[in-house]
Amino acid sequence: MRSVRIGVDTGGTFTDVVAVDDQTGEIVTTKTPSTPANPADGFVRGIEKLGRLDASSVVHGTTVATNQLLEDRIANLGFITTEGFEYILEIARQSVPDGYGNSYFWVKPPRIVPIHLVKTIGGRLDHTGAEVRPFAEEQAAEVARWFKARGVTAIGVCFLHSYANPDHERRMRDVLAREHPEAVVSLSSDVLREYREYERSVTTLVDAAVKPTMRRYLANLSARLGMPFSVMKSNGGVLSAREVVNQPITTVLSGPAAGALGAALIASTAGHPSVITLDGGGTSTDVSVVIEGEPSITTEGAIGRYPCKIPMIDIVTVGAGGGSIAWISPEGTLKVGPRSAGADPGPLCYGRGGTEVTVTDAHVFLGRIPPHLLGGEIPLDVAAARTGIEGLADKLGLSAERTATGILEISAFNQSNAIRQLTVKRGLDVRDFPLVTFGGSGPLLACRLIDILGLPAVIVPPDPGNVSAFGLLTVDVKNDYVRTYVTRDLSLETAGEIFRELEGEAAQALDREGFDDPVYARSADLRYYGQAYEVRVAAPAGEVDEEWRREVLDRFHAAHEKLYGYGYRDDERHGVEWVNLRVSGIGPITRPAIRRREPRDGERPAAATRSVHFESAADTPIHQRSDLDPGTVVEGPAVIEEYGSTIPIHPGFTAEVDEYGNVEVRRG
Repeated sequence: MRSVRIGVDTGGTFTDVVAVDDQTGEIVTTKTPSTPANPADGFVRGIEKLGRLDASSVVHGTTVATNQLLEDRIANLGFITTEGFEYILEIARQSVPDGYGNSYFWVKPPRIVPIHLVKTIGGRLDHTGAEVRPFAEEQAAEVARWFKARGVTAIGVCFLHSYANPDHERRMRDVLAREHPEAVVSLSSDVLREYREYERSVTTLVDAAVKPTMRRYLANLSARLGMPFSVMKSNGGVLSAREVVNQPITTVLSGPAAGALGAALIASTAGHPSVITLDGGGTSTDVSVVIEGEPSITTEGAIGRYPCKIPMIDIVTVGAGGGSIAWISPEGTLKVGPRSAGADPGPLCYGRGGTEVTVTDAHVFLGRIPPHLLGGEIPLDVAAARTGIEGLADKLGLSAERTATGILEISAFNQSNAIRQLTVKRGLDVRDFPLVTFGGSGPLLACRLIDILGLPAVIVPPDPGNVSAFGLLTVDVKNDYVRTYVTRDLSLETAGEIFRELEGEAAQALDREGFDDPVYARSADLRYYGQAYEVRVAAPAGEVDEEWRREVLDRFHAAHEKLYGYGYRDDERHGVEWVNLRVSGIGPITRPAIRRREPRDGERPAAATRSVHFESAADTPIHQRSDLDPGTVVEGPAVIEEYGSTIPIHPGFTAEVDEYGNVEVRRG
């Protein structure tokens, strides 16, 4: 029995667990199948697999909120807004999908709240927060009783300009607490104190929609775990479960965010501060860009069809995972994903009732992964995979080998397109970035991605299937606060007051988390006058004076030039407009140490062989990763296997183990 910190990441197919002993630095990992019907089951089983450990803290990465939104499981949700603005959700924005898809017509999807469940309240604030018309309390009480009579138990409240003054929203919450105490309520002034009414409304409603589900899940998990625990947030920080239930929208990219941070730390330690990260799981692939050790942050994200303007690590997700289903389009062409067989029933080779060919079946058929998962814990049915691929091949008029290879080729191009979205389309040369790939299926297409994108190298960390769980143990407690302040003539006094107020809110939250010496990170959103969207830049700490203003403006001009290729630093005709001021309150934690590995004495065991199909089927060396010391070079064709993942090394490629145990795959 020893005291450790534990990270648990619940994915679509597997639940990954990492335990770190802070005294000895020892790291222990394991995996267990996820339990979609009740994710808490997989969570508890994963911890139990570690044995008798006295956990000093547990951090959880969850997809509960994400899955609810992606699957559109939203019911009994109501919306209360300012009188005269009942159609704000219906009007939305003008943007439509690029090219209208494959149709000449595009039909706007259903709103998150249907119009018959939208109610308005009298009262009005102006953009400064001054009251124009008083809050209609009697009308508010009638609306609360109306929702109660119809069984609407989750309600989002977004009044015009409440980012400047939350008084009317808070009074609405008090009325709901009195007249409809069963209702779960989210206020836009709590969720997103920032202007743009449509995005603020939808973000608030998403928070209200997932709040009941998250409260039930976290309460169940807390009871079964028997100790307090923390939850990973989309912004790259963690927060205690008792606090995060009040704002569950902050967890919508919980697991992928942890993976990006864990990979960033691993890569920086190995001397690669700027990388692309690729997290390949059972249902999807998540891609992010890390610059100088820090993943990019955005507030322009979306979950499914719902815009969410909360701060989150900038991640692109595509439906390209091990469980992605191969299918034939009406035109007769082979397609892969985005539908997934998930964990249950899973691929054909799982033997759990799956009926469709998946990416994993193609890998098994070609011999690129062993006929089992998790070191033999989960045997795979190779014959079932072969039968499914042969049936698909007959319909395509191809051989089974070409069909399986084609499935993997399409999957690799799906992943490469996600990488291009975050690099080429944003002015970054993908050839300048090594790729850190992890997750159970992440390393499987490493060689093809090198060729497709011209990558200098692919880095596969030790225990790649558990990098997201490891990342949970590398992140600080973090809360984000924002205040809209639109002006061309910034008042330094007002800006200083706003920063002090935001830092005061952050201090209170971190004090509840047990931090008495927090760190504050300031930032500001600026734009050239007349532009519609802003550029965020870091703002210095300390006194808000003229020197502070000049520093922020210099950073804005430089950032704008870097992002868009031009700026107006010396052109007085284009003034700068300040839009939002932000503060991140950070409670620092001790990160696990990543240690160098020393070569072992004695001879390394000889590699086994297995028939593997690359350019053709041939007996191929199969190396166990645990047998590969730093400095070892493996030439393709070969396969490197470990407990939670596999690295196929194609002909013409080499893999070298670095001093930290990472495998670096390169062409030639």
